Amino acid sequence: MVNLKINGIPVQAEEGSTIIEAARQAHIDIPSLCYLKDINCIGSCRVCVVEVKGARGLVASCIYPVSEGLEVWTNTPQVRQSRRTTLELLLSEHHKKCLSCVRSSRCELQKLCKDYGVDEDRFPSAEELQPVDMTSPYIIRDNNKCIHCMRCVSACENQNIGVIGPRQRGHKKTIGCAFDMPLDQCACVGCGQCVVSCPVGALYEKNNIADVWATIGNPDKKVVFFTAPAIRATLGEEFDMPIGTNVEKKLPGAIRRIGADAVFDMDVTADLTILEEASELIDRITNGKPLPMFTSCCPGWVKFAEHYYPELLPNLSTCKSPQQMFGALLKTYYCEKNGINPEDLYVVSVIPCTAKKFEVIREEMAGTVDVALTTRELGQMIQGAGINFESLPDEEFDAPFEVASGAGAIFGATGGVMEAALRTAANMLDGNFSFTNFKEVRGMDGIREATYNVAGNTIKVAVTSGLANATKLCEMVKNGEAPYQFIEIMACPGGCINGGGQPVQKDATRNTIDIKGLRAKALYDLDASMELRKSHESPVIKMLYDEYFGAPNSEKAHHILHTTYTPRSKY
Repeated sequence: MVNLKINGIPVQAEEGSTIIEAARQAHIDIPSLCYLKDINCIGSCRVCVVEVKGARGLVASCIYPVSEGLEVWTNTPQVRQSRRTTLELLLSEHHKKCLSCVRSSRCELQKLCKDYGVDEDRFPSAEELQPVDMTSPYIIRDNNKCIHCMRCVSACENQNIGVIGPRQRGHKKTIGCAFDMPLDQCACVGCGQCVVSCPVGALYEKNNIADVWATIGNPDKKVVFFTAPAIRATLGEEFDMPIGTNVEKKLPGAIRRIGADAVFDMDVTADLTILEEASELIDRITNGKPLPMFTSCCPGWVKFAEHYYPELLPNLSTCKSPQQMFGALLKTYYCEKNGINPEDLYVVSVIPCTAKKFEVIREEMAGTVDVALTTRELGQMIQGAGINFESLPDEEFDAPFEVASGAGAIFGATGGVMEAALRTAANMLDGNFSFTNFKEVRGMDGIREATYNVAGNTIKVAVTSGLANATKLCEMVKNGEAPYQFIEIMACPGGCINGGGQPVQKDATRNTIDIKGLRAKALYDLDASMELRKSHESPVIKMLYDEYFGAPNSEKAHHILHTTYTPRSKY
């Protein structure tokens, strides 16, 4: 530890840390537009500058290391004037459409401009507007709002994708794909980590709200929603509720008040995925089929495998994701049971993920889910409908898809799919297996592995999230160095609770609070509080197999609930 002073306040900070980190010990948040913990630390935006005794000029606090006896001032007239001028220069190249911007009121640039009283027209811009890239089915890039903070580039590189980067220099600098390719022609996997890293509105999901409102107003359509497991742990943040607040009981009422005809719980098809996936795993182990088997519920990971590891596609579970299983279930079983023409049923999924928007239009699965809305989009709809979310009474999901297990709930966190599958696979192999908590596969960091012995079978598993870690595992499998039977991969670090469609928290929160941990805790706490914790014990799942599918991996189940994959170019 070293001793220093920040604004005259004595502070102890760890040797090797930076001024911006040490300032928090004095309860001071130094502003920045490029710094994002664990993602981007390059000192380029110059908003975080401070005065340091003995230093020549102002220094960037996000990269300046602390030392014994250091004296720092964060709010001198020189510092504030420098920040104000920097912000005004940024605004000279920023398309100021704040009222209609998706990040309005949650924009870091907007907040700082208000805090520092900037003159937005001090340096008027003569630049022509650049075309907005709307080619991707899930992400829109508007370089007219880009402030060149490089966060999106770093986020993409941290995911080991790296399909975007800086082009040209100076005033001509833009961020985009190589050779000016549009987003839909590069090997982007749609994880959306660039979107949640962007401090302004230069990147955002392709918005489907207008389509949903129009269909709700169509009397010839029956509109049904279902919500993904992670949504209950994050939607409250759109209404400034504490991070990790479980809003499961408010979800059905809010969506009903929007105008939906029915609201279902996607945890049901998370349970259904487990029955199919666990059965497939046992079949692969006992019949010598390709191992290890990878999970397939994350569309960002699936698209990554298609682009970068097509030789491993035979190892992916053929199960559709819970989103696509639910769409297929609604357009078949639900429509048949209720005498509905599938063309008259409009299916809306609420998901934490931008990649799910691509999954909806995949040729192999098109027509089952009509629209996928992110957590942010649902929050916008609820606010636009004038619904007082926090004061809503508790309500239940609609039958027949209102009951799910705790195993379905933990799908939203990294390791949750593996743990849920193990609970059921173990019982399939050993009917007396009562163990429920597979805590070895929980956690956020690195690659977790565990070995379990069930009914004389040794099952070795691995779990990871983030595509940089996925690359390591895929290379191990390619090289014959992976001794696993089952591998879970989530594209987004931390899993769905940190998906590209989740609420965007301000920088000071992201840099100081374990957001992923708090969100995951909400799901694990829910699971722990439930009596029903194993997918195969769900009465809804038993009903579906008794009435419709017959058995897991039956011919009918395979036809409706399973899929194929498409090798794609990485260039």
